[in-house]
Amino acid sequence: MTIAEPLATIPDVLRPWVAGVRTMSFAEPPAGTFVQLPDALTKVVLRVTADGQRDVLAVGPRVRAAYHTGKPHISCVELVLAPGAVRPLLGVPAAGLVGRVVPVDGLPVGTARRFAREVRWLDPLEALPRIAEVLPGLLSEQTDPGRTALLRAGVDALSVRLDRTPAQVRDVARELAVSERQLRNLFTEGVGVSPKHYARIDRVRTVAARAGSVGWSELAAATGYFDQSHMTADFRALMGVPPRSYVTERLPAPSPCQAIRHG
Repeated sequence: MTIAEPLATIPDVLRPWVAGVRTMSFAEPPAGTFVQLPDALTKVVLRVTADGQRDVLAVGPRVRAAYHTGKPHISCVELVLAPGAVRPLLGVPAAGLVGRVVPVDGLPVGTARRFAREVRWLDPLEALPRIAEVLPGLLSEQTDPGRTALLRAGVDALSVRLDRTPAQVRDVARELAVSERQLRNLFTEGVGVSPKHYARIDRVRTVAARAGSVGWSELAAATGYFDQSHMTADFRALMGVPPRSYVTERLPAPSPCQAIRHG
């Protein structure tokens, strides 16, 4: 199996709309089962399968972990859409994609279909330069800068950082001078899940990433939980297993292109 690591930097022209990029190629699937972590962000994936099938797919937020066996001989490039970029590119609110995998060229707006046409026949491992040429022109006039900035400030405040615990939803709303209802509407439209659920997913992902590296009580405090038992219950609800079992298994967590079951 060959996997290209996430790019260290995103091309500057893509930063307003893209939060992450990965290109990868799998000669063989991971041995046994692998886990897809809960994920609050939407991805656009250009994927070529072993039989030559080409897909340009929107992969919506996933609110619980999923466990899969992988597929061999797949190459893909993944764009992680930044909060607020889903509707400008895909023409639908992010909430409409939760738990779904949708062909981009089947979405209702011309922007999505034009993007699919531009990238479908590219080599996924060499597609990024062309994507960097195409995407800004499609989206430069589609985004509401003020609304997007407000949403991203909320996302940042509710995310776990090594130097601070995430803020509470009510405090974030107060800091941004919006009501909790307005903040919830912003997140539903631009992320796909509520602020509370976004924070919950981000905390569980952080626990999964750092489990075993620090003590459980310390990890619970660092990720904003009241105590270790609350962390364990939340982790089990989203992951299907408690943190200790997850550490014992340490299932590989490859990219969505390995697990997509569309087509």
